[in-house]
Amino acid sequence: MDVTALLERGRTLATPVLRAAIDRLAPPMDTVAAYHFGWIDAQGRPAAGDGGKAVRPALAVLSAEVMSAAPETGIPGAVAVELVHNFSLLHDDLMDGDEQRRHRDTVWKVHGPAQAILVGDALFALANEVLLELGTVEAGRATRRLTTATRALIDGQAQDISYEHRDRVTVEECLEMEGNKTGALLACASSIGAVLGGADDRTADTLEKYGYHLGLAFQAVDDLLGIWGDPVSTGKQTWSDLRQRKKSLPVVAALAAGGPASERLGEILAADAKSSDVENFSEEEFAARAALIEEAGGREWTADEARRQHTIAIEALDAVDMPDRVREQFTALADFVVVRKR
Repeated sequence: MDVTALLERGRTLATPVLRAAIDRLAPPMDTVAAYHFGWIDAQGRPAAGDGGKAVRPALAVLSAEVMSAAPETGIPGAVAVELVHNFSLLHDDLMDGDEQRRHRDTVWKVHGPAQAILVGDALFALANEVLLELGTVEAGRATRRLTTATRALIDGQAQDISYEHRDRVTVEECLEMEGNKTGALLACASSIGAVLGGADDRTADTLEKYGYHLGLAFQAVDDLLGIWGDPVSTGKQTWSDLRQRKKSLPVVAALAAGGPASERLGEILAADAKSSDVENFSEEEFAARAALIEEAGGREWTADEARRQHTIAIEALDAVDMPDRVREQFTALADFVVVRKR
């Protein structure tokens, strides 16, 4: 299965409608959004920037085919989910202080915090417009699922921020946060095309189960990349999550493991929490923390959890009647999520 072609199909189908939605924004929000999506550079010149992996649009388009509908049926859902996803990225980058995304400066860094907030808000409003202007019963059902997922996503971001100021977070709390922050929107993406194609609630709920657990696998891999990822591939700084003191799965699992490495890690991170100079630590200091996380078993546990969540996602598909080709593509997308390097 050519996953690259599957991802590109979702991107190709969604991008014209996505661009048309962005064109509705008042200046300068339209150009700020275009910069964020990689369509122009900071000077407003056309660019071929990295628009992200496009997993969510691919899922939305594919889910329409569960109902034997044309892929185009899922396009409004693909665009709506992509708008909500990017609304969250704009706000997250500002809240986290991230200066780089997709190998270039983030919107708040180039255009200022106010524009990052306003454009993020505008993208969320556009997401609902794109669906509701269809004027169908199915569009109303899809919008309800999208708004529910968005609320969960925001809950997850709030949990993520609050955890940064706590000495300890349980593995269960971390998984709940990541299920909200990442799983909810991927769940919506996995079902929204099917809903627009007339799927009943049972079918949509089952597809959401696939997407939710795929999201947990996706986030577990993201957490690994947030510590050990290659900046050339990820487009972020080295030790990105450690710089932000994130209580990601490898950290939480390592702290819960017990043993000398776990105890030493806990002591160091407790001291870090009282320091105002973590961002200026040397590479060696971050590397030492990463080494303790790995020694305590946090890296291996997180990799195992990504594979476990992947298995649950694939098994959920067994409860949905769909063409074999569509099932194979859902499986291929799930496989891609757990082996990616960015």
